[in-house]
This record gives sequence, structure tokens and C-alpha cells, in this order.
Amino acid sequence: MSAEYIKTEVDKIVEDKSFPYPQNIAMAAAWIMGNFKGLNLKVLDTTKRSSLADFFIMGSANNMTQAKSMADEIVVQLKRHNVKVLSKEGLGGSEWILIDLGDIIVHVFLDNTRTTYNLDELWQDAPQIKIPNEYYFEEPTESDEETGGRNFF
Repeated sequence: MSAEYIKTEVDKIVEDKSFPYPQNIAMAAAWIMGNFKGLNLKVLDTTKRSSLADFFIMGSANNMTQAKSMADEIVVQLKRHNVKVLSKEGLGGSEWILIDLGDIIVHVFLDNTRTTYNLDELWQDAPQIKIPNEYYFEEPTESDEETGGRNFF
């Protein structure tokens, strides 16, 4: 996945008028996590449930390298859109990375850590925003591999 592709896709989401601010920023973060093969992604609307943030994004990674890559890319892409990063926690080897963007808080967990802290249950009453299927990374199909990724029909 090229840096230009990521930039283009994030720009489309941020500029999408069907998502009001700050939901557009939350959805851009979810897209990045999905395309970095994040698991069990959730975007929660916490506007009426918390004064901490309007949206929580939660996702799991298979390992800390993957989790750090997701977090780093979220920071890079959202800074391009003038989103101020208030705090980054857990980048030094923790199994839970938290990025505080003011109106949005991003949680990137290793799966076992996510189960331990169980934020999913804590925020179970918060409405969950549907993440479009195209936000998720897809493995190439066998026919894509045979044709070099080109669809001839």
C-alpha cells in the first residue's frame, strides 16, 4: 500500500460531506486501522455518554509492530488535516496504544490486552457507527493473483 494511496483515501473520507466533523476524522482513523489489517474495529459515538470525547475508535492488532504502524499512520494522516494530537500513550512497548485527538480517542490493543481491560463492555451502551466494508483490507483473490490484480471481465 503506497503512501499516496493512503493519503488519497484518507482525504476522500475527511472531505466526505456525509460525515460531519468530527465523525469524518473518526472514520478516517477507522479506515487506516482497517487497511493496516486491524481486527474487531469499532467506532463508538460517545457524544451523549462522555465528556472525554465524541468518538472512540477501538481496534486490535496481532502484534506491537502492527499496532505501532497503525498508530503512527493515524497521527501522520490526521496531522495533515490539522487535527491536533493532544497525547500519545503506550508507543514505548505497551500492549495498548491510546491517541487523544481531543474530540476523538483512538485505542489500538493487542487482542489479549483488549480482553483484559474490556472497554467494549464498559462502552456497550454507546451507539456503534457502521464501518463500511470497503474500509477493511482485503486479501487478493485467486483470480486477482492470476491476472496480476486486473479484472478482465
